[in-house]
Order: sequence, then structure tokens, then C-alpha cells
Amino acid sequence: MPANSSASFSWWRTFKRVLFYFFIFQFIYILALRWVNPPITITQLSNWLAGNGMRRDYVTASEISPYMRLAVIASEDQLYTQHYGFDWKRIQEAMAYNKRKPQKSRGGSTISQQTAKNVFLWQGRSWMRKGLEVYFTTMIELLWGKKRILEVYLNVIEMGKGVFGVEVAAQYYFGKSALQLTQREAAMIAAGLPNPKKFKIKPASKYVQSRSNFILRQMMHLQSEPTIRKLIEHR
Repeated sequence: MPANSSASFSWWRTFKRVLFYFFIFQFIYILALRWVNPPITITQLSNWLAGNGMRRDYVTASEISPYMRLAVIASEDQLYTQHYGFDWKRIQEAMAYNKRKPQKSRGGSTISQQTAKNVFLWQGRSWMRKGLEVYFTTMIELLWGKKRILEVYLNVIEMGKGVFGVEVAAQYYFGKSALQLTQREAAMIAAGLPNPKKFKIKPASKYVQSRSNFILRQMMHLQSEPTIRKLIEHR
């Protein structure tokens, strides 16, 4: 066998081995996060490096108000209990809207997709990141389940400048624990999620006031659905 062919074969074999070990490692990591909280996320780290601070405090699902869980479903993903990670109709609508109005982008991500992005990836709109988002979203849907995804989402999502997770947000905005949040307070926090650095929660901006009223109405409609009631009730 020629020397260059031998070297190419050796390189390919090494590459496949590295790829295999990387797959095993990330699979074990994803599985572990079903029970263990993420140590840190790229978004949290980049915010800290940018000088925005990083306040966070993980809590369990039983330490989060059912209103807060209902509020983010009403605001971000009303079909959360019905899909397997992707709301294809909503994605298509967002793509059509963005094509018509490229200067005003609209997202179509589900709570599962947002969780995958915030835990495993970085912020951005590249095709590579989107492809990885599809993979990680599928994996957490298979390995975590809806309750765990929602719990992690509420612990890692940015809810203000340098404010990560519902416990810190509840303390920062209302001086109480996440478990004590009222319907109105939960809706206000959820209203700021599309752009937590821009939308002021307390005192509430006009947008947050209007958006939170809409979320409250949606919460009233959704709370009677059996699948959602089962999801938001305390363990």
C-alpha cells in the first residue's frame, strides 16, 4: 500500500474513533442532564464575558409556581404538549413572515427548541447551529420528557439582563420565590421572554403590560386542558 494511502487510512480511522467517542460523551451528557442541572451554558458565559452579569439559581419543578409554567406555555408554545419538539406549521408561518419582512424577523421555535439551544448551543441563526438544534431537540424529547424540558427551560432561560432562571427573576422583580409568583407576575415575566434585555418587566413597559394581558387570557383558556393541567401540577 502506498505511503500516502496508508496515511489517509490512518487519519480516517482516527477521525472515526474521535467522532465515536464524541457521540458517546454527548449522549451520556444529555442523559445525565435528565437528573442533573446544566453546570453552565454558552449564553450565560457569553453574557458574563460581555459584562452583563450572570445571576442564576436552579430550583426543582415543585419549587416553581404552576402559573409560571402555564404562562410560558401560553406565551411561547401553546402546542407544547401536542408536538414532539417541533411545531412545523408555526415554523413555516415564521419563515413566510421573515421572507415578506426580512427587517422584522419572527421566531417559530418551540420550548423544546429553545431549551436545546440555550443548554447545548450558542445564539445565532446559522444553518450549522440550526442543524445541531434539530438534533439536540430530538434527543431531549426522547430522553428527558416534557416535564423535565420545561423545568430546565425555566431554570436556564434569560429573563432579564444577566438574570437567568425563574427563581432569580422572581426574587429580582418581585422579591419572592418562584413558587410564590401570582398569575399576573408570571405573565409579566413571560411577556419579556422574546427580548429580555429590551422589554422592561418592572415597572412594566407598555409592551409588557399589553403582552401580559394577552398571556393571562390565553392562560385562562389553556388551564382547563387535561394534558396541560397534568404538566403544570406539582410533582
